[in-house]
Amino acid sequence: MSRLRFTRSQAPSGEELLDTLVKLTGDVLDGIKLQQARVELATALQRLMLPSELPQVPGLRTSARYVPARRGLDIGGDWYDAFTMGDGTFGVAIGDVQGHDAEAAAFVGQVRTALRAVAGGTTTDPGAVLARVNDLLVTMACGLFVTCSFLRFDAAAGELADARAGHVPAVWADADGRSDIVLDAGGLPLGMFPGEEYPVTRHPLTAQGAFVLLTDGVVEGPEFPIERGLEAVAKLVGAGFDADPDVLASEVLRVADLTGHDDDAAVVVLRYDGRPG
Repeated sequence: MSRLRFTRSQAPSGEELLDTLVKLTGDVLDGIKLQQARVELATALQRLMLPSELPQVPGLRTSARYVPARRGLDIGGDWYDAFTMGDGTFGVAIGDVQGHDAEAAAFVGQVRTALRAVAGGTTTDPGAVLARVNDLLVTMACGLFVTCSFLRFDAAAGELADARAGHVPAVWADADGRSDIVLDAGGLPLGMFPGEEYPVTRHPLTAQGAFVLLTDGVVEGPEFPIERGLEAVAKLVGAGFDADPDVLASEVLRVADLTGHDDDAAVVVLRYDGRPG
């Protein structure tokens, strides 16, 4: 801030000093109002990016957790969604949009809408859904891309199928003592290039267990490699696969405290209780 210098002959009068004080006070108040408006906008956009609650379906209990970025007023790009699809199966998505601003938040809304539209139409195959959404986003040419994992839970078939577009691997464990980090091949993030393919991994559900989706804010930090974070989550899920999904989601989210990451973070837990009778 520049300093005002006055000679004795230029010394401001009391009235001039009062006018200056009033102007400076007005500038400060305008800055406070602008800051408050930015906070309210960020809060409103963040709330609109996430569903108010996750639907529950027979045989599957769900829970999700989200924490915003720890720096400034960045609008987080992490999001999740869950809904019943056109053929009666259950779809779950989690993702992370490039960028942290109002434009990225608006893009989240477009991605969620596109996923629901495609999965409510001609296909519910996770790979086909991601491929069609990718092509749609490319045609929009908005200059943003999004990582995403999309799953289909088929209660009648006892199967969980998933595909991912450049997103963090999921983690699962079941009552038979099996557990794994899902490192199967995926495709590029959505919205980058047309004609991409997204392989599907199918998990037969033969025992009770948990399937956990997350974003990189949970498992990766400046000096905390993603492999270490995924191992920490896998240990938690292996030990607590039979826990209430709300409890398990909260426990997994605590891994983010170990990473030193200041990004936002999201977790979705799918707790399979067995085929409904």
